[in-house]
Amino acid sequence: MARRRLGFWRRLAVVLVKPLMTVWTRRTWRGMEHLRGDGGVILVPNHISHADPLVVAHYIYDAGRWPRFLGKASVFRVPVVGWILHRCQQIPVERGTVEAVKSLDKLVAALDEGGAVVIYPEGTTTREPDLWPMKGKTGAARLALATGAPVVPIAMVGPERMFDPRTARFGLRPRTPVTVIAGPPVDLSPWAGATPTRPILEEMTDTIMLRIRDLVAEIRGGTPPPLWQRPARTGIREAGE
Repeated sequence: MARRRLGFWRRLAVVLVKPLMTVWTRRTWRGMEHLRGDGGVILVPNHISHADPLVVAHYIYDAGRWPRFLGKASVFRVPVVGWILHRCQQIPVERGTVEAVKSLDKLVAALDEGGAVVIYPEGTTTREPDLWPMKGKTGAARLALATGAPVVPIAMVGPERMFDPRTARFGLRPRTPVTVIAGPPVDLSPWAGATPTRPILEEMTDTIMLRIRDLVAEIRGGTPPPLWQRPARTGIREAGE
């Protein structure tokens, strides 16, 4: 990515965030070659901490791409904050409303522009007690089926030392070790051209999440557990599916 093309607001975001992350973390980056290029790509990281968006943004930027995260549309309506987010090319998403269809159109447009769209398929930080990935929601699969864009899995270990969601404790020690790995695009060719029924989307999502889980195991070692399943919530549909 040509740094001179960032523009003022994106350059300001880099100036504010990258020095902080450079001091706060000691980084091991692997697999960046899977992010390089100019075409649209869907990036699907595991989600273990409220600090990991900063880590994965740093990784994506160092790989030469500009990360375009999804954010609740209500945040984009906050004066000044929303304007800055728009200027930094972040993407507002409506959830649980009829406007959700328009949100999909925005994601498709971002990919058509060659954007690197970041979707957390778990939807929230994992609830698995040891921070292994859990079963995902179907948004990334739906977008992949609609666009044919490659889905690149990303695994992280270390951001939980910066903020542990299980204890709500910050770790402010400089040079906290973090490891981020990207793998080759997930093979979703068996579902190319399929109708996006719920069973199809769930099969695709499980394939994506298992690939992320296996990348996490490459970092952590050992045998990964099955994907953690959220307890059933009778009569309530998960937002974002």
